[in-house]
Amino acid sequence: MKIVILDAQTITKGDILLSSLSDFGEVVTYNLTKYEEIESRIKDADAVICNKTLLDKNSLSGADKLRYIGLFATGYNNIDIDYCSQHGITVCNAGSYSTNAVAQHTFALILEHYSNVGKYNAFCHDGGWQTAETFSPFVFPLNEVAGKTIGIVGFGAIGQAVAKIALAFDMKVLAFNRSKKDFDSVNFVDFETLLKESDIVTVHCPLNADSNEMFNKDAFSKMKQGSFFINTARGGVMNEQDLISALESEHLGGAAIDVLSTEPMSKDSKLPHTKNLLITPHIAWAPIETRERLIDIVYDNIDCFIKGQPKNVVNNP
Repeated sequence: MKIVILDAQTITKGDILLSSLSDFGEVVTYNLTKYEEIESRIKDADAVICNKTLLDKNSLSGADKLRYIGLFATGYNNIDIDYCSQHGITVCNAGSYSTNAVAQHTFALILEHYSNVGKYNAFCHDGGWQTAETFSPFVFPLNEVAGKTIGIVGFGAIGQAVAKIALAFDMKVLAFNRSKKDFDSVNFVDFETLLKESDIVTVHCPLNADSNEMFNKDAFSKMKQGSFFINTARGGVMNEQDLISALESEHLGGAAIDVLSTEPMSKDSKLPHTKNLLITPHIAWAPIETRERLIDIVYDNIDCFIKGQPKNVVNNP
């Protein structure tokens, strides 16, 4: 096989290796690929591996040998699934590799909001403790998470992992999921009840027609005064301007986001200047152990495809 990797830089900075994929044949690796470069780079490929590179009808039309697309991701909205199915191209994603990482990052954001570790660290490094009048200068708010109600929107593998951590912190857990679920000590409620009763709302659902901008002006207005909103799912599940307005009006006590509709963040974005907002650059999924696990899944997907037993297939080729 000739395997073309289109955007290796999105999964490694040299700290993990992709050399194992050469077990299957010739591997041509590009750090990043512009849209106008795709056609020429994949024209004689048997397999293409990518993360977020757009593979649509136009960019795929010249790849006559292509029979396999593997994703360094769970989501596949960058792939023209209909075209691939019509042209006998098998598309396989990589699911469940980042469950623990995203759940961990979710709680890192929660704990930062309620414990203000970053602010206290800066306070000490800037000499604040050296000039303090008391041994314990609680200059920034501190709150316990125990007893608070966390509302989890989307109760797949990541949502369930978040629930387990929340229960370990003695939190009350509500969940909203479109299909019926059952989980010990978790109370499943409708979306509006979750918004109304949660101190913390965290999103872990896929982006689709139902979830697109589900967190908008109306949804934020129904959340508790002073509550905390977290999005580590997809940028499109929230309206960014409505989030800014909810924070600036102080209806929300804070928010933390790891994803945006446009990534990298646009240069004219107002988000970096929004108060009470924690921002991380889509790195909830990115611990080194997580990315190593991802490579193992991508490898296994190719191996199964070659053996005629494809797995994690997302289309009908």
